Formats: sequence, C-alpha cells, structure tokens
Amino acid sequence: MRALPAVTGREEFDALVVRTDYHDDQAWQDVAAALMEHDAHVHFINDPAWAGATVDEVLTAVRADEDLAVVFLADRTTMQAEHHALLAITTLTREECEDDEDYEQLTEFGREFRTTPAGVHDVFANLSIGNLGFEEYAAWAHDDPEGIYRSF
Repeated sequence: MRALPAVTGREEFDALVVRTDYHDDQAWQDVAAALMEHDAHVHFINDPAWAGATVDEVLTAVRADEDLAVVFLADRTTMQAEHHALLAITTLTREECEDDEDYEQLTEFGREFRTTPAGVHDVFANLSIGNLGFEEYAAWAHDDPEGIYRSF
C-alpha cells in the first residue's frame, strides 16, 4: 500500500472530497460545480498523487482526522456516470466499536455507498452531528434501484 500526502487545511465543517480519477478534467469540473451548488463547505483534494488510490489507501491517509466520519471519493465511476455519484466511505473501524456485533450492525450494508453531489451535504452534516448514522444512509442507498443515496 502506498503512502498518500497528508490532508491539511480541512475545516471541521467541510466535507472531504478526494479526486482519484484523472481521465476527464471536464467531468471533474462538473462534479466540483455540482458539489459547490449544493454546499460551499467542501474541502477538495485535487492532486494527481491520489490518482488510482484505493479505499484502504484513502482511509489510511485520513485516519489522523479524528473528526472525520465519512470521506467522499470522486472515482472513475463518479466521473463516467451522468449522475456523478460519489463514493461515500465510513471512517469507522472495528476498534472504535464496542464489539463485533456493534461493528456488524453499523456496517450491515457495507462500509461504502454512492451518493449524488446533492446528498454529500446531508450525509456529512448528519454524521458530523450524530443525527443519523452511516448505516442509515447505506440502507437508503441499498434500497435505491441504482444503489445511490439521492438526498432528502
């Protein structure tokens, strides 16, 4: 597993969006514009050093940020799909849970799901304040025919 650059400068109330696909700059501009249209509180990582980064590599790189409950990836699927759904990934680890049962309940629908740019703010804000859990959003995405959380 490669080491990625440290994430610096993210404010507490900024959702973290990491670009991992660099094949289409126009698609990235469209994704970024859609995110800014719905919420100005986004910290973008747009550095080719992150190109092709895996979920595990990104999670390892952001572990130092204890206030971060979710990270969003603009990956190849994001760039190619018309809806530009980002990959939302929980930063929750087994070690942070009381036991295996608790961890399995919190990750019942997996540790990741897709969300439209409009859903990024909902997910980030509600996880940040503990209003809703990652598992609830993952369940809503699971229930969607395309597997995408589409916002309230």
